[in-house]
Amino acid sequence: MKSYDIAVMGGDGTGPEVTRENIKVLEVVAAKFDFKLNFTDFDLGGERYLKTNEALPDSAVEDLRKFPAILLGAIGHPDVKPGILEKGILLRLRFELEQYINLRPVRLYDERFCPLKDKGPDDIDFVVVRENNEGLYTGSGGFVFKGTPHEIAVQESINTRRGVERCLRYAFEYTRKRNKDKTLTLCGKTNVLTYAFDLWERAFHEVGKKDFPEIKREYAHVDATTMWFVKNPEWFDVIVTDNMFGDIITDLGAMVQGGMGIAAGGNINPEGTSMFEPIGGSAPKYTGQGVINPLAAIVSGAMMLEYIGESEAATTIENAVIKITREKIKSLAARKMGYSTSEVGDLVASEIS
Repeated sequence: MKSYDIAVMGGDGTGPEVTRENIKVLEVVAAKFDFKLNFTDFDLGGERYLKTNEALPDSAVEDLRKFPAILLGAIGHPDVKPGILEKGILLRLRFELEQYINLRPVRLYDERFCPLKDKGPDDIDFVVVRENNEGLYTGSGGFVFKGTPHEIAVQESINTRRGVERCLRYAFEYTRKRNKDKTLTLCGKTNVLTYAFDLWERAFHEVGKKDFPEIKREYAHVDATTMWFVKNPEWFDVIVTDNMFGDIITDLGAMVQGGMGIAAGGNINPEGTSMFEPIGGSAPKYTGQGVINPLAAIVSGAMMLEYIGESEAATTIENAVIKITREKIKSLAARKMGYSTSEVGDLVASEIS
């Protein structure tokens, strides 16, 4: 029997609640397909930071590096200043574990939950590949004359040929494997960000022409991309973009697909440790009430299985989520599902078994 060691970070707020349902479903599908998942919990998040004043010990990074995958619930605590946990845990793990791809499937499961008029599941089925280790998120920059009337703040976007090209190659390969419309769209701002996106655009066409000639290459400004997400989402197959623009358009993608309750993503190192999570935050106001939607976490578990090579099991989870979403769930929003958090997990697990 195949066996996989998986790290678990339930994190803050409702994170542990949705993670519990994710693991419940994963254990059922593992039994069905005759493999074993060995889960190891890591106590990382706001509560630990408040006790120790340390967001992420160096030892934890090295321990997590030993696992092929991490399941994350959520990071964010109302008693911790914004930015401390996000930078100290999430960004640090993404950078130190070289999770240089943020992968965000945007797929509508039921047209009832789409805010767009006359759009259904056939129209909203695309993937955003976001560069995850560079851009504005490297923290390069600083202040001059801070706190004075003459204050200057500089934040620089770092784009290397190595970083850009490895992201583009992943996106081209993903488009080839996905085998839908065989179209990859570069999302940027070449008319204003003439240095960074000159590099992106040149590398995009050089790599595509040389190594992926069968993939159609398209370009869209980021502002136009947001417009078309709303007006013509069916135009997109796979989109590749930088860190900042990817952060923005994937949240819009989540709304188009029905909300944060169904949106899942992965922070991918194709050769190392990857981390999978629901896109929604810790939602502290719902903590402990059993009303938060666990489906995004469960879909992130399916993404994790796909990553470790259990593709059939991954598809089985997603199909179960689609069926439950269409036939049982009244709303994807917290409190409005018609079921508790654990009952939704039970529905998916029962459908699989």
